[in-house]
Amino acid sequence: MEFKILEIEYNGLLFKIEEDYPEVGVYLYVYKNGKCVSDYLQNDIHTCKEIALEKYQVPLEKWN
Repeated sequence: MEFKILEIEYNGLLFKIEEDYPEVGVYLYVYKNGKCVSDYLQNDIHTCKEIALEKYQVPLEKWN
């Protein structure tokens, strides 16, 4: 099974969305200077993108 990983740098932070097994969910990690400063476990990639938008103003269209 291949998991999706999305990354974006925005406002000096690195954001990474990583899929896990469906029964686990999807993680949103936030890195500053190479260290993880926040992580969020959600049900899907879209929700992770919404959290990045709400908490860090990462535009939805910036994700690839």
